[in-house]
Amino acid sequence: MGGFETAERGFLVAGAASAFLAVAAGAFGAHGLKGSIPPERLEAFEVGVRYHLFHSLGLFAVAWVASRAPGRSVRAAGWLLGAGIVLFSGSLYTLALTGARGLGAVTPLGGLAFLAGWALLAVASWRR
Repeated sequence: MGGFETAERGFLVAGAASAFLAVAAGAFGAHGLKGSIPPERLEAFEVGVRYHLFHSLGLFAVAWVASRAPGRSVRAAGWLLGAGIVLFSGSLYTLALTGARGLGAVTPLGGLAFLAGWALLAVASWRR
């Protein structure tokens, strides 16, 4: 199996694993956190879950594009979406669970990674 097939499979597995974790986090938030943390922190957690799940599905889109238009742009798009999940959603999860606002500056970096990932996915798709 060549590098592009490996990238396609990797992003499919990453998307599925990430979606699994997003659903688990959502269930934890809905059943384990409700009433135990302040409403504004629960809201931050729910925003993290929502973006986590949407961008997990984005990893499936990356795998699909990689199967049709392999290249550096599509692989970079996948890595950026993954980094966005970790930075954006991860910082919101940490804020919600600990109340620590120190990671607040990380959240926008995750948002920028999301934007760059989607832009590169568009470029890769257009070049096809």
